[in-house]
Amino acid sequence: MGRSYDTVSFLSDYGTADEFVGVVHSVIRSIAPHAAVVDITHGVDPHDVRGGSLALVRACQYMVPGVALAVVDPGVGTERRAVAVEVGDGESILVGPDNGLLAPAVAMVGGAGRCVSLTDSKYHVESPGATFAGRDILGPAAAHLCNGVDLFDLGEEVDPITLLPGVVPLSQEDTNLGGIRAEILWVDRYGNCQLNVDPEEVAAFGSRVQLRWGDDVRTADRAHTYQRITPGQVGLVTDSYGMLSVCMGRRSAADELSMPVGTEVTLAAPTDDQPAVSTPVAFTTTRSTTP
Repeated sequence: MGRSYDTVSFLSDYGTADEFVGVVHSVIRSIAPHAAVVDITHGVDPHDVRGGSLALVRACQYMVPGVALAVVDPGVGTERRAVAVEVGDGESILVGPDNGLLAPAVAMVGGAGRCVSLTDSKYHVESPGATFAGRDILGPAAAHLCNGVDLFDLGEEVDPITLLPGVVPLSQEDTNLGGIRAEILWVDRYGNCQLNVDPEEVAAFGSRVQLRWGDDVRTADRAHTYQRITPGQVGLVTDSYGMLSVCMGRRSAADELSMPVGTEVTLAAPTDDQPAVSTPVAFTTTRSTTP
């Protein structure tokens, strides 16, 4: 017997309109009745492995030790492996498809220890088809781990170096503008646009930062909170994960500025000849910027 766990943290692109999430919950609880299942999110865009990996890496540093079950799996039923990866000297185990989804979180918590491909059908649920691995393979594996089944009992050992790496873009120096080339990694439900930029990377630019994307150029004010952003002005706020986010006070920066996920943005010190630009404020019902 291996180490037992009492919590499964569950992330997927299943959504909540169908029964998929509830079925996986029930399968886990039928095998490991003592295990609590914590839903991290099921709102990852369908098949968006990179988006799922970023959500997992944002959340993993705050997740209770145990089993993390992540399912964003456009290759379900193909030759891609289903894997379980031990991290933190066995404090936690990540379970999911070997498609890059788990890789950033594994790196965030210090790298992989033992790893297996979930090939032993004794620990699967009998399946009428090959398209619901969350119910038939991944969820049951998470539950059996909670019961103390040793990782190596679940299947064939895998060299962690062979796991598919994740694709998380890094900011880069822009030598032409003397700035930083970045990308919008995530847009939250309030329309705040998280950049792959640490606040220290723009400290030398001062309290105002020039943003360039597409044909647009704006100057953003550094602000400590969303409430400190002047109405109609673009702000740069250090978000709850310690990254810079492009924001607007009680408005969606993503909508107002046309900044979807994947938008390339260059940050630089403002130029003297750049006019200040504000967005007119319409007095309509808006959604809150803060949770």
